[in-house]
Amino acid sequence: MTHRVGYAPGVYDLFHIGHLNILRHARSRCDYLVAGVVSDEMARAAKGRSPVVPLTERLEIVRSIRFVDAAFVETVPDKLETWRQVRFDVIFKGDDWRGTEKGERLERDFAGVGVDVVYFPYTVHTSSTLLRRALDGIAGPAGPAAESTESA
Repeated sequence: MTHRVGYAPGVYDLFHIGHLNILRHARSRCDYLVAGVVSDEMARAAKGRSPVVPLTERLEIVRSIRFVDAAFVETVPDKLETWRQVRFDVIFKGDDWRGTEKGERLERDFAGVGVDVVYFPYTVHTSSTLLRRALDGIAGPAGPAAESTESA
């Protein structure tokens, strides 16, 4: 009997239902699920901004999800290097990667080592980017530091 290890990488910033859906669906397709939590530095390099929630807190949140068997801090952009460290059999990504240059590269790279790439539906109505925009709108363009204080 084979033991199928799955890997679900993400920033997991401002944890929301889309994150939960990916982890739930991923766990249903493997025997053991490792969630790869992207480091602050990697998130900055990929998205041009730091996560709102610090890495240690994102790790704790993801580790606490019942569908996740282990959490791993992803510190290199090369998914094959991550595979060498974690040794998973299947990697799960949102279908916003399907048909893109980075998705096709992922499929090519992993075909060479026998890892399946499985795409799950991207949750369009909720994303960390949308949540961040909503928070920015509440705080205003200058953020909380722009709030006025009363004089004594």
